[in-house]
Amino acid sequence: MSKSVRGFKWLVGSLVGVSMLGACGAPEELETASEQVAQATGEVAVSLSVSKATLSAREDVSVMVTLTNVSSHPVQLLKFYIPDGRLKEGLFEVTRNGEPVEYIGPHIKRAAPTAQDYVTLAPGESISGLAPVSGMYDLSESGAYTVSYAAPSLDQHHAVITKAAQLDSNLVNLWIEGRGQPELEAQGTVSAQGLSYSGACTSSEQSSISSALTSARTYANNASTYLNGISASTTRYKTWFGTYSSTNVGTARSHFTNIKNALANAAIVVDCSCNDSYYAYVYPASPYKIYVCNAFWSAPTTGTDSKAGTLVHEMSHFNVVAATDDHAYGQSAAKSLAISSPTRALDNADNHEYFAENTPSLP
Repeated sequence: MSKSVRGFKWLVGSLVGVSMLGACGAPEELETASEQVAQATGEVAVSLSVSKATLSAREDVSVMVTLTNVSSHPVQLLKFYIPDGRLKEGLFEVTRNGEPVEYIGPHIKRAAPTAQDYVTLAPGESISGLAPVSGMYDLSESGAYTVSYAAPSLDQHHAVITKAAQLDSNLVNLWIEGRGQPELEAQGTVSAQGLSYSGACTSSEQSSISSALTSARTYANNASTYLNGISASTTRYKTWFGTYSSTNVGTARSHFTNIKNALANAAIVVDCSCNDSYYAYVYPASPYKIYVCNAFWSAPTTGTDSKAGTLVHEMSHFNVVAATDDHAYGQSAAKSLAISSPTRALDNADNHEYFAENTPSLP
C-alpha cells in the first residue's frame, strides 16, 4: 500500500468460519449533496454520503459511511474500522485534482484481534457512522477532491475464513477550500536522557516509561548489531522479514540504525493522556511524540508485546526514522506476512518490534 494513501483495510468472515480478524474554480458544478449507489463486492456493500459538497476552510469535512450485509448469512466486521465520529485508521483514499492526498492521522499499535473486536451484521442489516476527513488528510490546498472507502486485502488478521470480501465504495466529490494543517504541540523541556512527559504522567508512570526506554535502546542496539553481522539468511531474519536478499537486509539495517539513533539521541516526548485500549500511537509526521494507552501499562517491560517493544514499534513509524505502516498485528500475522510479502514485512511496525524483542529467542 502506498505511503501517501492509506487505504482502509478490512476483512469480512462468515460466521461458519470464524474470522480473527488546481481546480479552484467551479464548485458550483458539484452537487450540494452526494450519495450514490454503493458498490457491493461479495458480502458487504459500502455507501458514502455527505451533507454538502462545497466546504469553506472554516468547515469540518466528514463523510457518512454505511455498511450493509448484502449476503444471505451473518458476517463479522472489525469494530476498529466502523466509524464512530473519530477516525482511528486511514479509512479512505482521497485525491485532490486527481492526485493522491497524504494521510496525516495516527498510526496505532493494537493487539491482535479477538472475538470481542467484531460486530455481527445479520443479512440485510446496516451500520453507519460519521468519519472525519479534515485533520486526518492533507486538505491544505483548495481544489476538487474525491473520497472513496478503500479496502485492499487485509494482512493483519491471521485466521481461517470461508469467505473474504474487498469492500469498495462509491466516490463522493467535494470542492474544499484549503485550510492550515494541525499545529504540532510544543515538546517542552527535555531531560538529560532525551525524554520528557506530557499528559499528566504520574511519577510511577514516568519511572515505567524511563525503564521501557532503556530496554528499547538495548533492543534496538542489539538488533542493529545483529543485522550488521549477518551475510546470509538466519532463522531470526527469515522469521520476521522473510526472504533474504542484499537489498532487503540493507533496508532492515537502515531502519534499525535510524531507530537506534533516534532512541538514543532524539528529544522523545511520551504522552500519558490516552485512555483507549490500544498500546500506543504516533503521528508519523510529528517526531518524536509517542502517545501511550491502556494496553501499554499492562504490558511487561520486556518480552513479546512489551513496553520496550512498543517504543521500538512506534519509533519505526516516524517518517524521519523508517516510515513503517501497520499491515499486520500480532506475532502469528507478522510471521505470515514475512512469508507472503517480505516487502510488506519490512514496512510493518510489528515485524520490527518482534525482530527486536526476539522472544522466543531465535538464532
